[in-house]
Amino acid sequence: MKNLLVSILCVLFFALPAGAGEGIRVSSFSTILTEIAGAVGGTRVVVTGHVQAGMDPHDFEPKPSDLRTVAAAQLVLLSAKHLEGYVGKLKEATGAKGVLVEVGDQFPSMQLAGEGEDPHWWHSVRNLARATKVVRDELVKISPADGAVFSANADAYLGKLDALEKWVRVKVAELPRDRRKLVTNHDAFQYFAKEYGFTVYPIAGVTKNDQPGSKRVADLIATIKAEGVKAVFSEDLVNPKVISEITRETGAKLGGELFADGLGKGAAGTVRGMFEHNVTTIVEALK
Repeated sequence: MKNLLVSILCVLFFALPAGAGEGIRVSSFSTILTEIAGAVGGTRVVVTGHVQAGMDPHDFEPKPSDLRTVAAAQLVLLSAKHLEGYVGKLKEATGAKGVLVEVGDQFPSMQLAGEGEDPHWWHSVRNLARATKVVRDELVKISPADGAVFSANADAYLGKLDALEKWVRVKVAELPRDRRKLVTNHDAFQYFAKEYGFTVYPIAGVTKNDQPGSKRVADLIATIKAEGVKAVFSEDLVNPKVISEITRETGAKLGGELFADGLGKGAAGTVRGMFEHNVTTIVEALK
């Protein structure tokens, strides 16, 4: 009888709207998705952001404490597009209890020559809107009773993204198209380039660990000189040694630091703040 009562109470608990208990337990392995989940879920969710600002998501590995949290989560959010090499560990941790969603795999990828797909989809506001709808739909599946709340929250956040998109396009329009040439530490801005008319010249590959050889650096220096690139950009989590060599050899200035792999700290700790920082830094340096 006691076991039967416990079973009934468990069923009732998970059948209640999220607001009636502790909230839907969400584990996020992306600073971007942590913000989106919090915005869409509001008070109906409890979001654990496993990857924090200042961490390199390419190098992140979940600790036992992360896996324990994932085991209790009802929804696990991943950037996907092969960014997280530990998906198998998370699937094993969730078992059949939680829903694991590889958000980036829900919309088109940009293919990079010889390097697979670019996982940095969040540098497109259009993709951020797509991700918001994916998160909304998954939360509604878990708690249909909260569907109206999740939809209203998502609409409000989508409205903010629409305003952000308009701001980005107005700001980028200050930069003539022949100056939209972006030299960065690693190949993280292809979605941004496609949306806003830039050509990217990365120093390293998809990850910062794909360090360039001397020939690649020499070729890039020649390209910067030939294209008349005015500035090159470092990133928040990268040693600027190679960038320094390039600026010395080309005469291009160091345009500033960009946030490539997720949200930063301080003013860049939100999606809007990250975009405003990156876009303003790029446009002002290349004008």
